[in-house]
Amino acid sequence: MDGKSYPAGLGFDGPPEVKNWRPLLNWLLAIPHLLILYALRVLRQVLLIISFFAVLFTKAIPGPLFDVIVMTMRYRWRVKTYVVWMRNSYPPFSFNMAANDDGIDPAWVTVERPPEVNRWLPLVKWLLAIPHYIVLIFLTIGTFFAELAAFFVVLFTGRYPPGLRSFQINVHAWRLRVVSYAAFLRDEYPPFALNVSGPGAVPATGGGEAPPAPSMPPSPPPVPPAPPDTGP
Repeated sequence: MDGKSYPAGLGFDGPPEVKNWRPLLNWLLAIPHLLILYALRVLRQVLLIISFFAVLFTKAIPGPLFDVIVMTMRYRWRVKTYVVWMRNSYPPFSFNMAANDDGIDPAWVTVERPPEVNRWLPLVKWLLAIPHYIVLIFLTIGTFFAELAAFFVVLFTGRYPPGLRSFQINVHAWRLRVVSYAAFLRDEYPPFALNVSGPGAVPATGGGEAPPAPSMPPSPPPVPPAPPDTGP
């Protein structure tokens, strides 16, 4: 890993065009998702307590446990992009328990699971992450004003400003990296940067190579011209 990459990432690949009325009603339409999010947040807190002891004694978070934690983070991000009117499409009620995003939604979250982590870092990670928490306070204030500006732009133009959207995605990606570090999912210290690359989403159509294109039949070899008639 270099200073511009991290094994935990999120993104949003939806179009910038958004219906003008979305800023007024998306929060209301998202209420079923918000209720589910509350339950998932409680679940994640319980799982993180279990993960703490799992790392302390085994130096690893069990795969199914890791996948569920990442699923809750993915669900939250998908709902977030809808609530702040980045999109027209309604988020799926998907609980795919996998660390790698399945690519069924334009909002994706992927966290690579390490084979093992340092068993003692969970004791001090909350302390080491304090500088990031301070930076995120100011960045979160920035996202508030970005959302406020985007509210009026979408309301009158039907298009989410790409610069404001990119800024918000980068801030949430920074938050994901910090949470992944502080919640024992990764040991690598997050970089202090907005533009950081990370793992992406798996295409919704699944893996595998595309079938080869049909080959054209070979052209017949050129036929030489007949020799001239040399009869008597």
